Amino acid sequence: MTGLRSQMRYLTPYDVHKMLINEYVLRQPGDTALLKRDTSRDRTDYHVIRDNHKFLWNQDDPAVSWEEQFARKYYDKLFKEYCIGDLSLYKQNKVALRWRIEKEVISGKGQFICGNKYCTSEEDLKTWEVNFAYTEKGEKKNALVKIS
Repeated sequence: MTGLRSQMRYLTPYDVHKMLINEYVLRQPGDTALLKRDTSRDRTDYHVIRDNHKFLWNQDDPAVSWEEQFARKYYDKLFKEYCIGDLSLYKQNKVALRWRIEKEVISGKGQFICGNKYCTSEEDLKTWEVNFAYTEKGEKKNALVKIS
């Protein structure tokens, strides 16, 4: 034991920690599994925005939690003049709309290029202002949006 103490005297606290872990915890092959962090409940920015997203935020809606504040900050960065639509499930009477991002505004997608997610047509476009009825967190809502 005195040999171990004399070794530890000249080590930094981190080196002492590594030495003790290697000496006492990691004696058997496969023991490093004890040191792995549980990542099953980790959430990315995408998960936070997806869980707290609103198609339309009111100016007077308070964002209470940090997740809502984060989703609200993302919403404020979107360009809310024209929508991009996903009409791939229109036969089942399902239409998805979302606001444009900066890259789509710069390219003209949704205004000068067809607003369908998969369409790139630039000819004979018409702009429509339609009533978009949707369900958000179990509540039915309506919004007036432009589609091209």
